[in-house]
Amino acid sequence: MMALYDLFIAPFADFAFMRRALLGAWLLSAAASPLGVFLMLRRMSLTGDAMAHAILPGAALGFMFFGLNLMPMTIGGLIAGLVVAFGAGAVARLTVQREDASLAAFYLISLALGVVLISAKGSSVDLMHVLFGSVLALDGGAMALIGGVSVVTLIVMGLLWRALVAECMDPLFFRSVSRLGGVVHFAFLGLVVLNLVAGFQALGSLMVVGLMMLPAAAGRFWSARVGVITALALGFGLISSVLGLLASYHWALPAGPAIILTAGLIYLISMVIGRRGLLGARPAARHRTA
Repeated sequence: MMALYDLFIAPFADFAFMRRALLGAWLLSAAASPLGVFLMLRRMSLTGDAMAHAILPGAALGFMFFGLNLMPMTIGGLIAGLVVAFGAGAVARLTVQREDASLAAFYLISLALGVVLISAKGSSVDLMHVLFGSVLALDGGAMALIGGVSVVTLIVMGLLWRALVAECMDPLFFRSVSRLGGVVHFAFLGLVVLNLVAGFQALGSLMVVGLMMLPAAAGRFWSARVGVITALALGFGLISSVLGLLASYHWALPAGPAIILTAGLIYLISMVIGRRGLLGARPAARHRTA
């Protein structure tokens, strides 16, 4: 029993920074994992990755003028993310280029610009902090931001749940019968950007989208119902946070990547043994699903 206590309980019981890290990761999972389900169902998984990198130049500008200060970096990242999200959509609607290509272009430009700005002002340590986050060093301001964004996200998703599901299933039909199609779409993109900015403080611009997409993708191997997938994604996100932080503590691993690797391991296991995975579904059923 003592061995189990030392393995699973002691790190959180003995160290306040581990408890803060766990709470921050759980708050992120509570909002980001359900959002990841709708990104996946909309076939916008890579859009989330592109938008995660898009916040980097805004955060870098905040860093250049104010250093590693939470509020300026958050505001800068939020503005940059919204500009890229809406700018890529405008390019896709006003030119011959498709949205995935315009997002790729914006994301590459943003990532390169952000790295250059941070490198010009700070050190390699600052760059690693921005790219990979510092979940073990969350302070009161970062916790308040993550908690506030999570609460807002869950409230808005609860209010728009049926509209979000309808748009995922048949967006053209939904827009034809409701005037809320555009409002729902942009509200959803706004929530994605908000969560990426909040998660950026803990996991960095390169890792934050992992907690959004990997639990959602793992849940898809167990069910075809949106509600069930969302519940599974939430559970997988919470489990990944606990096990990732424990792995970081016991094996001296970087905390953010350890959480994402744990989520990746859950994804791989689900892919193999899930009800809709390689071993769980009959070939004919997999063919019909595809």
